[in-house]
Amino acid sequence: MYTKISARYVLGFDGTQHTLIADGEVVFDGDSIVFVGRNYDGPVDEERDYGQSLAMPGLIDLDALADIDHLILDSWPSSDVAAGHLWSSDYFANRRRDVFTPAERATVREFALAQLALHGITTYMPIASEIHSAWAEGLEELVEMAETSRRIGLRGYLGPSYRSGVHVSTAAGGREVHFDEARGLAGLRDAERFLDHTAGLADPLVTGVLLPCRIETLSEDLMRETARIARERDVIVRLHSLQSPLEDELLQRSAGSGVLELLETTGLFGTRLLIPHGVVIDAKDPAASAPGGPLDLLSRHGVSIVHCPLTSFRYQKQLVSFDRFRAAGVNLCLGSDSFPPDLVRGMDVGMHLTRLVEERPDAGSLADYFDAATLGGARALGRADLGKLAPGMQADITVVSLGHFGDGVVEDPLRTLVLNGTARQVTDTFVAGRPVVVDGGLPGMDLGALRADGQRLFDRMTAAYSERDLVRRERSELFPPTYPHAEITARAHVG
Repeated sequence: MYTKISARYVLGFDGTQHTLIADGEVVFDGDSIVFVGRNYDGPVDEERDYGQSLAMPGLIDLDALADIDHLILDSWPSSDVAAGHLWSSDYFANRRRDVFTPAERATVREFALAQLALHGITTYMPIASEIHSAWAEGLEELVEMAETSRRIGLRGYLGPSYRSGVHVSTAAGGREVHFDEARGLAGLRDAERFLDHTAGLADPLVTGVLLPCRIETLSEDLMRETARIARERDVIVRLHSLQSPLEDELLQRSAGSGVLELLETTGLFGTRLLIPHGVVIDAKDPAASAPGGPLDLLSRHGVSIVHCPLTSFRYQKQLVSFDRFRAAGVNLCLGSDSFPPDLVRGMDVGMHLTRLVEERPDAGSLADYFDAATLGGARALGRADLGKLAPGMQADITVVSLGHFGDGVVEDPLRTLVLNGTARQVTDTFVAGRPVVVDGGLPGMDLGALRADGQRLFDRMTAAYSERDLVRRERSELFPPTYPHAEITARAHVG
């Protein structure tokens, strides 16, 4: 079945780079694109004209929030309040539990995946918090999530997150990682079984990957076993690391080595490795790119950095710098990491952070950031058929409206979108030729009811923080409002 879509602007691909086509057309047959350009004269079974819109490659989010957001809770508090957001030693040893039932956890996933779709993301790799789980994700949870992803129609690279340790707040006011190695190995076994499950599905929209948690929450044995399985099965590994100086401090205590040394000695550098976030590396230091330096190691081992500029910014961090990582030959892709899963806002923030770091107005070009959200993501996944609109590519397409008065005037459509707008201007998406977002909604989903469910579960999640807090503070103390709530009562009118 041939479907032709047309728009005032189409971002095609000429074999080397993205190119802008005014009054362009994209035609796809089934899951594959057959034409990008103007004046198509072949067969058409269905036609859709999006008018004053930009049709562009579907966005690829490789650190995509698959949970109810946490950043709104933990990106702003003072250090004493922030300590209450971690597990206490007593909670770790005696009282850890699942805050949500499996059915409720599935609702959380549906809420998150709907948000990804509505923000124009067509391909994703999930991340979720384990703070409200008894330990980490399990096989059954990811099997359910895969079915939700298939029903919505997204392209997912999935696996249960696993760990052998968890961050714990100590009575002395510090932070430690407490370990339960048996739980870590059990989680890895679940991850292996999920790889088998996805292979059995034989669904091109679901690919199994290995998603261990933060590097400091893994034992050396768990890292080595992860690397072994990844090499044997030729699967991607994504491992959060190089995001805080605390990692090296904690790893020196548990393993006697730092991050880069462990990536080398455990064999993880020999896998198809993705690393969010890379912000501890100072690429402005010439030593970073010198032989044996961190950028040299990342480039030589083919590591992709998943840059999450909006989240990094909100946690008072930045990549130093996007341009220098690229110049060193490190593949860069993008992630959202937290809410909103808006890669358009992420590109905007990332560009301007790069300019601040480099002190040049031409640093952090939009073309380079958009390439990271498309071509870089496809490169990280080993998918030459994603991230571009050209014949033979997968029909993964995002359509963004530029027709609202609030968008202002259009200079360059992509620059207008990123500087003036957000991903909430997405009206339609296609994944493998299937409509996913249609006229700003998700067919068959009651978004109002899902939003109400999400709020209810978020309220329960925040209430449960008190039982994990070392000193058992109330929710109102752990999450104080911006301004105090007023106590206003009606008074009788006195004539």
